[in-house]
Parts: sequence; structure tokens; C-alpha cells
Amino acid sequence: MKLSKICEEIEYTLLQGSLETEVRDIIYDSRKIAPETMFVCMVGAVTDGHKYIPDAVEKEASVIVLEKEEEAAQIPENITVLKVESARLALALMSAALFDHPARKLVTIGLTGTKGKTTTTYMIKKVLEMAGKKVGLIGTIGALIGEEKLPAKNTTPESYELHKMFRAMVDAGCEYVVMEVSSQGLKMHRVAGIVFDYGIFTNLSPDHIGPNEHASFEEYQECKSLLFRQCKEGIVNADDEHVDGIIKNHTCKLHTFSCKKDADLMAGAVGYLDEEGQIGMHFTTTGCMNVYAVVHIPGSFSVYNSLVTMLTCHLAGISDEAILRGLDKVKVRGRVELVPVSKDFTVIIDYAHNEVSTRSVLTTLKEYHPKRLICVYGGGGNRSKLRRYDMGEVTGELADLSVLTCDNPRDEEIRDINNDIKIGLAKSNGKYIEIDDRKAAIKYCIENAKKGDMIVLLGKGHEDYQEIKGVKYHFDEREVIAEIKKELNL
Repeated sequence: MKLSKICEEIEYTLLQGSLETEVRDIIYDSRKIAPETMFVCMVGAVTDGHKYIPDAVEKEASVIVLEKEEEAAQIPENITVLKVESARLALALMSAALFDHPARKLVTIGLTGTKGKTTTTYMIKKVLEMAGKKVGLIGTIGALIGEEKLPAKNTTPESYELHKMFRAMVDAGCEYVVMEVSSQGLKMHRVAGIVFDYGIFTNLSPDHIGPNEHASFEEYQECKSLLFRQCKEGIVNADDEHVDGIIKNHTCKLHTFSCKKDADLMAGAVGYLDEEGQIGMHFTTTGCMNVYAVVHIPGSFSVYNSLVTMLTCHLAGISDEAILRGLDKVKVRGRVELVPVSKDFTVIIDYAHNEVSTRSVLTTLKEYHPKRLICVYGGGGNRSKLRRYDMGEVTGELADLSVLTCDNPRDEEIRDINNDIKIGLAKSNGKYIEIDDRKAAIKYCIENAKKGDMIVLLGKGHEDYQEIKGVKYHFDEREVIAEIKKELNL
């Protein structure tokens, strides 16, 4: 593609060379530079892309895009050089052009918020699929085109990767893309130039505040609010205390959902569903939809996630029937994921692997008043001991029994990790047993489960491996549970 075409929507100064230069790819990682590529010098927290200009020259890049004009002096005249104010912003807009603006060929749904993004993206995807739509998804767990998984490093990938994924989705026949839009993604221009059809706000609480992320809660909130200046329709949680800050200076048409006040979609008669080993929530809605809904994901937060899903899909023209059918069927891999084992007790897989997420999931499950709440977990090797103490303390406080086992011990010994967990357990007088082999630990719990028990497997979630002494071994808890059911004739 000609450089002039790639640069149609960016502001730049041509320092040398020609806009007729051919570019076959855009590169921002100097290790991938090759002839006829454009190298974009991005300035990050860790490194400065301008340092790699000599590499770009040596590897025969045809175009170099930079922010610091003085660096152009070292570039030979046969290489075209553009100066831009923000290389990150330019990368986003040029990547969109390189892949022929694929986001404009999709119905784009972007979610921002502190909690619930992953679950809600999966819920929306499921409902749209129940309505016969082909849907792409991008988020914490990775990227999906239908059921095909694509690798993704960040919750919101770098803009080049993002548009490459959009292109793959369009080519695969997707009509919709649902994606998590992180505060970092907004701050770092990863979604710059995309006008989302629907922008969604779930909730806000302090998170990602620190030297390499956000300087303050105010900045964190401001970055989140940017989504509502680059979407056509905004869908926001009217019950969140920070909603006014999120919608300040918005440029979109707003729609609201709530469990507590007047809104475009309101939930009422909220109740806990607990029958034959299946748990979840049920509720009615008023406003733009007047229905009775069931979702098999436990916890009151699931009602909010359901309202987001219902309102978004309703606005997108999906029928009430398809929405309710999708909600009833949805499950999110590794996020309070129910695995059918027995009508007498419940087995749940969850990714919780620190104190905050563990407290959240256990508090949610205790709302169902289980006979016993049993936790199977370990701790990550080569990680903070403090996290182990905290997990031990919270499980000791909230669970009836902890079964300490293997997670990803990496270079550490399982027993050493679990000894750290026991320090936390001792603080809250938690009962525990130790079974180093994770399959054996799960089998022990299932074999000894009593009617009304809840068994929650913490830490692995969507992962399908265990990392031990530098080797990744395949380990998918769903497959393990299926094997145990066969062995026990369940």
C-alpha cells in the first residue's frame, strides 16, 4: 500500500522522501523490521523506539515515523521520514488504514469498568450467537473468532494487533465484535480512531493505580470516560457512584440500567436460584423490556451483567426470546463456572488467585448458604509470599475446608508454597488438608461431598496447564472432572 493512503487520517510532517513509497507492513517492534516496512518509534515506560532507528536503517525499512525531529539526522536520504506529535496515535490510525478500516465493517461493542468486563463480553457474545450472529471477542482471556482462539497479550491489544484481529474477523464473516476496553488501552491510544457503535460502563472502583499505570483515581476515571466520547450510543450503570464522572463531557446518546432507580432498563424481584446442583439468579425487568430472566452465574453482580447484556442486545435489535435464551445458556470459562457433576452438590471453577478476587467469589457463594464451602487451591511459584498468606487467611475465614494442592509451582516446591498458605490459614483458624496432586485433591472432594456442599476450584480458571520446573503440562480442570466422574461412575 502506498504511504499516502496509510497516512490519509493522520497529521504529519514529511521530513524527507516520498509519499509514493510502498509499505507492506507497519512495525513497532524493532526485532521484526524488514525491507518495505514502516518502523514507528514509540516512546514507552520501559524503552524509547528512537533508540532503534539504526536497526531500522540496517534492516532496510522504507519508512520511519518519529516524534523527535533531531533523530532524523542519522537517517539516510533513501528512507522516507515522517514526524508526528504522537507515534501511538499515528500507529492506531495508520494500522486501521493498512487493514482497510475493518472496525467500520463490524458492529463494535466496547466495555469499560473495573469489574465484570470479561463475564459481560462473553454474555453478550452468547446472546448474539443465539440470535444467529457470528461474533468476535477480544479481552482478558484472549481473542475469539467464533470458537477459534487468537493469541492476545493485553486485555486491549496494541492498535496494530487490534486492527489485524478486526480484519481477521471481517474475513471470517463476523458481523459483531465485543471487546474489553481497558483504561490503559484508552490512555495509550490503542482504540484511537474507532467510533464504537455501543460503549458500555459497568462499574468503577480503585484499581490499576501506580507508577506504570494511572497516577491517581481521578486519572483512572478520566481515561475510562474517554470511551463515551468515541461511541455512538452509551450504556451506563446508573447505580454506580462514579457514573457522573464517567459520562462527563460525553458525546453519545445515553441509555441507563439499574437495580435501584428509574432507568431505561430496571431489574426487580431479584432472587437466588439454587436447584439440583445449579445456582444462579432470577429477576424481572421493566422499562424497554418487560420479562422474567434467569442466568446460571451466581451472585447479585450477575444481575447487573445481565442488564448490560439485555440492554445492549435490545438496542442492537435482538429479540427478547433470543436474549433470554442466551442468558439461560451462558457460562464464562473460569469465571464462577459451574461444572455439572451431581444434583446433590455443586462444583465451580474460578480464576481467583489473590485475596480480593478470592474474597469476592467466596462471599458470593456463601449467599447460597451451602452445607459446606470447600476450596481447592494452591499458589503460584516465584510470586509474592504475601499473596499466599492473604489467600490462606481469607479462605480460612470464609471456607469450611481448604484442600491445599498444586497450582503453577514453577521453580518452587509445592510444600513450600503451601506452608506459606498455612501461615495465613493459622491467622483465621482455618481447617485444611494437603493433597499435592491436583487431580487427587479434586477427586477427594467429589468423592467425599455431602448433599448441599459447594466445591470451588480456585486459581486455574481458564488455564489449561500446570507449570512445574520450567515445563508446562496440559491440565484442564473440566477434563479432569470428566475423568473423575467416569472413575466414580457419577
